[in-house]
Order: sequence, then structure tokens, then C-alpha cells
Amino acid sequence: MDKNIFVREELLTRAGMEENILQQWEELGFFKPVGYTDRRVPFYSDKTMERIARVRGLLGLGYGPEEILKIMKKVGLPGIKDGKNDSPRGSDYLTVGDLAEKADISPRTLKHWEDKGIIEPQMRSEGGFRLYSKSYVELCRRIKDLQLFGYTLEEIKAVSDLVRDFLAIQNGSDGFSDADGAAKLDGMLAEVRSLHDKMRLLRAGIDRWEGLIRKSKKEVLGLREKLRKRSRGKKRKKP
Repeated sequence: MDKNIFVREELLTRAGMEENILQQWEELGFFKPVGYTDRRVPFYSDKTMERIARVRGLLGLGYGPEEILKIMKKVGLPGIKDGKNDSPRGSDYLTVGDLAEKADISPRTLKHWEDKGIIEPQMRSEGGFRLYSKSYVELCRRIKDLQLFGYTLEEIKAVSDLVRDFLAIQNGSDGFSDADGAAKLDGMLAEVRSLHDKMRLLRAGIDRWEGLIRKSKKEVLGLREKLRKRSRGKKRKKP
């Protein structure tokens, strides 16, 4: 999936097309959206622009729509290697608002995390339209967890950088030598141990506070009942 994408309005502007022409070409099967947001908003990629250019070229040579479809079916569009339509990928993507709602955070918080480099959108349009996979919901929840564990945003940024490095090493990226990769993994293990220690301390603190809350609740309920009995007794004593 291309990282740079276009929403429908951006595609129309970039391609210089009218809405009715775009709709006709989609219905004919010249191209399709490469994906959809969680709210079923279609988006497109640079390959869509290539397909539009190739279709225009064939139309300019005098080919009709039916002839172009036959060419596509037989050999694909000229200049496009795979000769296949872009097709929706099955999994939906989330807009900033959708992600913020599902992760129970504000769009402003999400933007702040992006500015800090903690997260980054998987796809971004020229107009600033940003999309994230649904896995980002859980990622945002984990970031909130780290904040509860006492991590600052700078520390969370360091953790997110380590995660990105881990994925790069796991995928065999050429950006790391074996020595650099091993050093990065050692840093990750140290961070895991540190997080485990913080969680252990937090769990012990939670246990203490739960005990205190249970005791305090019992004492408060007991004192409230004592005051009620005293109040009822005073009322009965009145002449």
C-alpha cells in the first residue's frame, strides 16, 4: 500500500477530472479505490494517477471504453507492470477522528503524539488527510498505559523508537549491521526489565491502595450509620 494517498476531492483536483467522469471510469472498471476508511471513505494512490494517465492516452489514440477494457483484460494497461486494477485491501483504515474515538483520546492528543514522533500515520494525503490501521487503537492504549506507569512522552518516544528498530531488524533491514542490531536488542532488553520493575512497583502500590480503600470504605459506612442512628435517637427524644 502506498504511503502517499489521495482522498476523492484531492484525486479530482490532481487529475483535473469531473466527478461524473471519475464515477463513470470507476463503474467501467478502469480503476478502483485502493482502500477505504472505517467510515467507508475511499482513497487512492499514485498508481491510480498512472492508470488515469494511461486510459487518457488510449482514449486519445481513438480507443473506446470497451476496447480499453479488452486491452486491460488481455495485456493490462501500457506502462503498468502488474496490469491489474488497484483493489481495496479488505482491512479498513481509521481517520484521526475515528482513531481518537476508538482509543478514547482527543484528536489534539493524537496530534501531539505525532509531533513528538511517538506515532506516525501509515498514509498521508497531500492535503493532510491521515490514515491509520486499526492496530493503532491498541498502540494508543499502550501509550496511555505507559503514561500511567510514570513514563514521560520523551521516554515513550524512546520506547517507540526501539519498537521501530526491532521491526526493522526483524525484517532484515540493511540499516543495521549485526553489531548495531545486537546493541539495539540489548537496549530493548534493558527497557523491558525497567518496565517490568515499574510494573511490579505499581502492582504493589495498587494492592496497598486497594486494601486502604476497602478499609476506608468500611470505616466511612460505619461512621455514616453511627451518625444516622444518633440523628434518629435525637429526634425521638424531642418532646
